[in-house]
Amino acid sequence: MEQNLKKSLALSMPALLFTFVAFGKSEPPKEKQNGRPNIVIILSDDQGNADAGFQRSPSTMATPSIDKIAASGVVFTNGYASAYVCAPTRAGLLTGRYQQRFGFYTANDSRAGMPLGEITLADVLQKEGYRTGIFGKWHLGLEKPYHPLNRGFQDFYGFLGNGGHDYYNFTCPDEKNYECILRNFTPVNDEGYLTDILAKEACSFIKINSAKKNPFFLYLPFNAVHAPLQAPEEDIKKFNTGNRNRDIQMAMIYRMDIAIGEVIKSLKDEGVYENTIIFYLTDNGGAKATSANNLPLRDFKQSVYEGGLRVPFVISWPGKLKPSVCKEPVISLDIMPTICDFLDIKLPADRVYDGKSILPAIEGKLKQPLHEELFWDGAENRWAVRAGKWKLVFDKKAKLELYDLDKDISESNDLAAQNPDKVNELKLKYEKWRAEMKTPMGDLKNKQNKTDGKKRNKTDGKKKKN
Repeated sequence: MEQNLKKSLALSMPALLFTFVAFGKSEPPKEKQNGRPNIVIILSDDQGNADAGFQRSPSTMATPSIDKIAASGVVFTNGYASAYVCAPTRAGLLTGRYQQRFGFYTANDSRAGMPLGEITLADVLQKEGYRTGIFGKWHLGLEKPYHPLNRGFQDFYGFLGNGGHDYYNFTCPDEKNYECILRNFTPVNDEGYLTDILAKEACSFIKINSAKKNPFFLYLPFNAVHAPLQAPEEDIKKFNTGNRNRDIQMAMIYRMDIAIGEVIKSLKDEGVYENTIIFYLTDNGGAKATSANNLPLRDFKQSVYEGGLRVPFVISWPGKLKPSVCKEPVISLDIMPTICDFLDIKLPADRVYDGKSILPAIEGKLKQPLHEELFWDGAENRWAVRAGKWKLVFDKKAKLELYDLDKDISESNDLAAQNPDKVNELKLKYEKWRAEMKTPMGDLKNKQNKTDGKKRNKTDGKKKKN
């Protein structure tokens, strides 16, 4: 990272003002531009790759608020989630490490929780004096030790468990019901549409901490547009595709885009927008069951084809980064190292970090690929590895498939037969990587259950003999 940019982030130095594309509001008060930048991560859930206006020209979906973030920032055309389902991606995003390094492969692993030895981005930023808040879907542990407030966050409003949540029903008949909406540790019974409420809570967090001149980390993991398909009827009526489910899905995106717009407006109203780094991405490919649009990508969520992995991915820092498009492959694991690079924070030295700072890619200073390879594995007999333009896929079939993504983004032309050496090379890379990862939590649990079962059988046998 350029030394003068790092120096500008010191608490005693004013923020440098660069040319930027803004949202059209006057320059915020200079006194609130000083100091370290705020961090905002907006994570949508199951949003289709084509279901953001900036992703396609002409666009297939109007998302003006999201599009303005893209227009003011860096758009990554090869942006990836680290998993094809939600919980593992969240684990990787908040740790900067392949979640497989700590055995977190599937959505079900969220029930056990992200291992307590993992250091989160919130842990790091809180230590640096940031106020840390999460508003939305946690999905990284159900029990108290795994609660967001025990994983580096200081403020929480949202729900702990399951992939989706009803958008209108917030009743909580049992405090141990992991679908309860919680404020910190306390169940609440609010009324309204959940996407709207999450944005309202996020805006309140921005206002409170801006007034105190606290640098803040706002993590906004919407459960939208994950099932169930629910949206205000007046929004659904705005769409008429001939497919009721698609109409509802588009209404959910429309409502989430409005919510994101409210968050951006709050940043601007409080005079901190210029000095706020905003990440926008989704947690995996769009879901077929909710009629998401991933075109021209192949397949959907729960797949190792591009439709399950490649996602809308944007970084915006209006006062620093010039709008641009970056074709370098990046992954959600890169967010934590990138933030630490921006802030001149050293990552803990006692562990491997797979994510890398994206800054050299943004600045055009890469002398080699940011990632020599990218890997995906959900411990479900499907995996993939990308190296440069080549991608090797194994998807519960008897053969390996090879695609040239530079020429075939839709993965329609399998080149494995013509390139056996490349297939073998990538297969060996995957096997080496997989050998470095931990045993899946689910495998360990099944093994423990079998061991416990054998012990019970032995005990029962002894009782019968007696």
